[in-house]
Amino acid sequence: MWHGRTEAYAGSFARLCAHPVGALLDAAGVGEGTRVLDVGTGTGTAAVAARARGARVSAVDADAGMVAAARARGLDARTGVLPELPYRDGEFDAVVGNFVLNHVGRPRAALAELHRLLRPGGRIALTTWSARRGAGQDLLGRACEAGGAVPPAYLPRLDPAQDWARTADGLAELLGGAGFIEAEAAELTWEHRAGVEEWWSAAVGGVATIGLIVTSQDPGTVVRIRREYERLSAEHTVAEGELALPHIALLGSGQRA
Repeated sequence: MWHGRTEAYAGSFARLCAHPVGALLDAAGVGEGTRVLDVGTGTGTAAVAARARGARVSAVDADAGMVAAARARGLDARTGVLPELPYRDGEFDAVVGNFVLNHVGRPRAALAELHRLLRPGGRIALTTWSARRGAGQDLLGRACEAGGAVPPAYLPRLDPAQDWARTADGLAELLGGAGFIEAEAAELTWEHRAGVEEWWSAAVGGVATIGLIVTSQDPGTVVRIRREYERLSAEHTVAEGELALPHIALLGSGQRA
């Protein structure tokens, strides 16, 4: 899903996903000297922010291109795929995952693995997208629907047996079920500012599920999607070529006993 899309992600959704990083690190108690693992580091945004706090940072991602981008920023980054990561039991004081849980096929097994990596008393903090969505989150999806896009059969789909309620309570329960104590979660809301072309570049660059949908269409359908995107963008335009896109996510945290 992410192979070959590092540059497209860095130029589009990476800024969106950077918004909760400060709150994520606070929830995990990341500070001077903290041994922290950034899971699903992507281009390294959360890991770089943790390093700026004086933490001792390791980073891991499933995609080799993302790992290369993180290493280019001077990070100790490795390739690894949840639910099996190349680290010792209890190696970290904190584990953070910024919009990673929504990309794993076995979330409960993934959380069990992150539990293993924490020392007793260590903290975990995760962000993921909420079932309750901001208006800006649906802009590209609405354009696809209006343009007549047909989602491809190969879109990644979570096994219903692995699914969970995408609410604050649901995330807290998921963490608690993985053995974390004092598990809690809350909604985060913000207005993301992005250029019209910047936001579109994620879709035509094949980034995330919406990108897989757009890039699987025939050229004529892509033209229609673009036309509908321009029309619908007017609802969110705040300046020449600039969009204000409301988003809603979840931030959950807990502690290993």
